[in-house]
Amino acid sequence: MAWWMIVWLCTCGLVGLLWAVRHGAIARAIRDNHLLRHDSYPPASASSPKLSVLVAAKEEEETIETCVRTMLDQDYPNYEVIAVNDRSEDRTGKILDQLAEEYDGRLTVVHVETLPPGWLGKSHAMQLGVEQSCGDWLCFIDADCRQTCRSTLSVTVQAAEEKGIDFLSVLPVLETRSFWERVIQPVCAAIMVIWFNPAKVNDPRTKTAYANGAFMLMTRACYQAIGGHAAVKGYLNEDMHLARLAKELGHRLFVVENEGLYLTRMYASFVAAWNGWSRIFCGCFGSMRRLGLTLTLLLVASVFPYASLAVSLTMVLTTSDSNRDNWYVALAVTCLVVAVLKSVIIRFMRLVRAAPWAWITYPIGAILGAGMVVSAMRKLQGKTTWRGTEYTSRHMRG
Repeated sequence: MAWWMIVWLCTCGLVGLLWAVRHGAIARAIRDNHLLRHDSYPPASASSPKLSVLVAAKEEEETIETCVRTMLDQDYPNYEVIAVNDRSEDRTGKILDQLAEEYDGRLTVVHVETLPPGWLGKSHAMQLGVEQSCGDWLCFIDADCRQTCRSTLSVTVQAAEEKGIDFLSVLPVLETRSFWERVIQPVCAAIMVIWFNPAKVNDPRTKTAYANGAFMLMTRACYQAIGGHAAVKGYLNEDMHLARLAKELGHRLFVVENEGLYLTRMYASFVAAWNGWSRIFCGCFGSMRRLGLTLTLLLVASVFPYASLAVSLTMVLTTSDSNRDNWYVALAVTCLVVAVLKSVIIRFMRLVRAAPWAWITYPIGAILGAGMVVSAMRKLQGKTTWRGTEYTSRHMRG
């Protein structure tokens, strides 16, 4: 057997060992999984602290009504909802005004006409919303979120108070309707876990910080200590930077999954998913070093095994009899590595509640994920446009 084939197969073996070790990580994730359900806590009492819910919306006419209605339908006894229309040119502002009239004082609407220098839109809108609020707790949500039960606020506030959490991020259940959503979303979630393992985020002894802006609940004292959105006014991924500042200042940061509380459909098309996840990777990883390491890991751990299997099978079918024995060995090794990889991916897909067949399309998702990381690297070196606004690399670096 040639030396290069020995090196190649040894590399395959090391990749297989890497995936085998991931079984232990999956087992720990299942064991330590923090999950909030609609029945995790009883209904909140009348003495519950005042809560302010804030949502910023820019060109969200398709989702904002559902978002606001499902939030106004919560059973929490003491809360207010403040919606900020951030310079929308569609019907978002009109829809919010109609809802405010319908709910007669239960919804406060703020309209933003101009964006001050140095601010990005969402942070500025949220800051204005907080200035109108009076809650002891602040809950920041995205305009494309839909509450699927009436107890979301009751459950999350009680969980935060019971566990002494200052900053709670409740991860969304992702609504996926199209083929490409079901292929891309689980793989991109796995890429995020490379750097933002929930167990490390929840451990106050580590520096790892993460929050998902779809649902962030924090005490007003924590928000003020961070410096509010003014402290992250120039960052595209303001949620990540708020989490980082909170943890650096010693506040208790915690992320949990939800089952039956709320969901969101992030991207409805392939192009939107590609652009959106590229932006997220760019803003969350924030450096060429992290993006480069992520790309290398994706290619070596997720693409290389399948490519090796394809080469081995092709050579077994086409090579001469004198060399076929070595290629049979290569085929056996690469089949074993891919089998181990698949066994981990099947368990991971169940963990993230992906489509039952998503493990089959994982190689496609991994290749697309690598492409999005490359796109993120290009954005970090230049400019990107999101929701009609152009951003430079200084808005995306960590």
